[in-house]
Amino acid sequence: MRRLSLWGALLLVLVVAACSKDKAVDEPAKLSSIAATLKVQPIWSRTVKDKHAIVLRLGLGVTLAENNHVYAAGHKGDVVQGDVTTGKILWRVHIKAPLSGGVGAYGDLVVVGSSDGRVFGLNAGDGKIRWQVRVNGEVLSAPAVSERLVAVRTEDGKLRGLSPTDGHELWVQEQQVPRLSLRGTSSPVIAGDLVLCGFDNGKVMAVNGNDGSVQWEAQITPPHGRTELERLADIDANVIVADQAVYAVGFQGRVARLALDTGQVWWSHEASSYRGMALADNVLYVASSEGEIGAFNARTGTEIWRQSALRHRGLTAPAIMGDAIVTADYQGYVHWLDRASGALIARVRSGSVRVSTTPLVVGDIVVVINDRGDINAYRVTPLKGGPARKTAAHGPAAPAAETPAAPAAEAPAAPAETPAGTPAASPPKRR
Repeated sequence: MRRLSLWGALLLVLVVAACSKDKAVDEPAKLSSIAATLKVQPIWSRTVKDKHAIVLRLGLGVTLAENNHVYAAGHKGDVVQGDVTTGKILWRVHIKAPLSGGVGAYGDLVVVGSSDGRVFGLNAGDGKIRWQVRVNGEVLSAPAVSERLVAVRTEDGKLRGLSPTDGHELWVQEQQVPRLSLRGTSSPVIAGDLVLCGFDNGKVMAVNGNDGSVQWEAQITPPHGRTELERLADIDANVIVADQAVYAVGFQGRVARLALDTGQVWWSHEASSYRGMALADNVLYVASSEGEIGAFNARTGTEIWRQSALRHRGLTAPAIMGDAIVTADYQGYVHWLDRASGALIARVRSGSVRVSTTPLVVGDIVVVINDRGDINAYRVTPLKGGPARKTAAHGPAAPAAETPAAPAAEAPAAPAETPAGTPAASPPKRR
């Protein structure tokens, strides 16, 4: 049976919404003034020339590598390497491909994937293409790169291990893809000899990176419901590996902690997220599909606090920044929350365009890239007279109320662009 097209799935969503007369439309929460304890100063801005490109960056976030180098890529083929402190562009190359998943980097290798099923290996020194291979599947998330392996997840449900030397395929594993799934895929995570990844059928799989054998697979979010929309159970958020444990969360499913060696579920709770999570000091922070941020005890799963002031604002996955967490939304606002209480403690506007990917934190600097390819970096410090806050290898956050860091046109009161979790049919497998 042919899979539903992307537009067909979107039309189905609209029809369902139109027929549900008793259900009010979920309006994005209005932003109110906050008692800011952090100061945000813009320090540089750049672009990857994505103007007029299709929206939904999905896996095209900003990646940190050695020597404080950051990488970013655009749909139209732009790949740049810059210095995170100064924003200086060290090199810029143009690849003749519709980039959609990347960037992954390790040592002297940079890897990026495309929507037409190609993976490119670039030289970290100058951006020159070392190799390119065809994987016959759309790459919608950043590859994971190590000294011995490049792990690539494609939309057809396949997890591939490639050689860092020339990109040739070392092994491949596959999970069944439901007929209807969210637009997007989880990025692989390399942890020692294991490669872990979430899949559209609600499972997490651990593969031996040396030979491609499956070590274990665990069902996190079993599909349930009568309709295909109700049965969506994708794990599009990246798993987190720490202290011999794996943390995963699915859409319309559960958040869970698993044993790294066996996949045994230690605890799980109902949750729904396609954005992602962050972990620090035994606390797991989850950005829900409803736009709430929840904090959970990582060992027991007990909820510590929940912040609902940003509901339905299309939040990104959170990032840890000292004693704060940082997230961004569909109107280009960047928000900082106190890690201990969940209180909003700073806010800045990076522009009027949606931010879909996780902010990058490096010390007291946070870098965000919006869906148009505009990159903005901010330095975050405690406000004078406010409580002192830590600025560990992840610093603190932003200025008061709603003062934008730079002039920006006002955005509409509701998202004008399709969010990165919009139900969309998985395209047919390409062989």
